[in-house]
Amino acid sequence: MTYAEAGVDIDAGNALVERIKPAAKSTDRAGVMAGLGGFGALFDPRAAGFADPVLVAATDGVGTKLRIAIDTGEVAGVGVDLVAMCVNDLVCQGAEPLFFLDYFACGSLDIDRAAAVVEGIAEGCRQAGCALIGGETAEMPGMYDAADFDLAGFAVGAMERGAALPQGVSEGDILLGLASGGVHSNGYSLVRRIVGVAGLDWAAPAPFATGTLGAALLAPTRIYVRPALAAIRAGGVHGLAHITGGGLTENLPRVLPGGLGAAVDLSAWALPPVFAWLRDTGALETPELLKTFNAGIGMVLVVEADKANAISERLEDAGERVYRLGAVVRGEGVRYSGALK
Repeated sequence: MTYAEAGVDIDAGNALVERIKPAAKSTDRAGVMAGLGGFGALFDPRAAGFADPVLVAATDGVGTKLRIAIDTGEVAGVGVDLVAMCVNDLVCQGAEPLFFLDYFACGSLDIDRAAAVVEGIAEGCRQAGCALIGGETAEMPGMYDAADFDLAGFAVGAMERGAALPQGVSEGDILLGLASGGVHSNGYSLVRRIVGVAGLDWAAPAPFATGTLGAALLAPTRIYVRPALAAIRAGGVHGLAHITGGGLTENLPRVLPGGLGAAVDLSAWALPPVFAWLRDTGALETPELLKTFNAGIGMVLVVEADKANAISERLEDAGERVYRLGAVVRGEGVRYSGALK
């Protein structure tokens, strides 16, 4: 008997490593000492420009968005999602992402499909300015169906000691929201249920966009690292909230000190068509929508009031769509006014 007969092809795994080496190499940055091939990867924070670095780590996955990617065969975008979910969290701490590792688990290793995922991961790393320096591919027949796979990502960043965020958040600070690129990577169990209720399949025309429904729902998560770091370094940013699971309702309070809440004007931005369709098709109440999805706002910056205009202009110059959502107020939680358009 052989390992291959049991369902694990070591030669295919080795071929995948060779296939993805150029993608990983394309993400090299200052600080990388050794990447793919060893038992561990080496990184020197001082060579990356840090004098007294504090390391910050984050891990995440893509959730049931993977189901759509697997069913449609369009898998590259979930690689970007995987990086985004980790590095967008790191920058909320005030950290610059340095390197990334991925875990790819499957029932049967399809080299072309796995390479497409890893190449998507490399694209996400390039967008974030971090290096893909290692990972693990696990072929596990009997644990996963042959066509299925799962992903996990691990990012490490650094900041100078004493620069951690949130810091200095106070009453009167302004909330600047950055537009999302779609549903991102949260709420897909509800998305899939709504699609089922609508009687649609992934190849159907998207009711809210051009192209197929599957392709529209697979729009990758925006990576906010470079513009967010530029804003932080310019001064006046007191906190950032990545709007993931829990939406604005649960993520904004995470960066606010005790006794302070957020006042958000729902009319400050237009609800993107994908969320309007999900709301109407699923008969979602506004509180449920705001607690499940990003509703069109993927990141919120908490900034000094007298620097809000300058920071907004800097972010817009970097290609972000910026909305002035409201302000930090006395109280607890998020207080909504107005109505979603």
